[in-house]
Amino acid sequence: MGAKKLTDDEIRKALDDLDGWTLENGKVHKELRFGSFVEAFSFMSGVALLAESMNHHPEWSNVYNRVTIDLTTHDAGGVSERDLELARKIDALS
Repeated sequence: MGAKKLTDDEIRKALDDLDGWTLENGKVHKELRFGSFVEAFSFMSGVALLAESMNHHPEWSNVYNRVTIDLTTHDAGGVSERDLELARKIDALS
């Protein structure tokens, strides 16, 4: 069975326990800043390995020392528990 789309209330409640994550445009969103491009890229490499192991990949971008991450489950049509799990793992890296 596929992932179940969470309600906005369920998402907001879960975000209370996540540092710096918000709900924007129907996606779980976070912006991070690092000391340099190399630090940002290193972080992204770690996230890429996590995402690949979960077979759940972020929508993200990098500009110099900034990384912007959006999480959504396309198959569910919105945010699912898989996004929150990835957000927790991303926080553990940063």
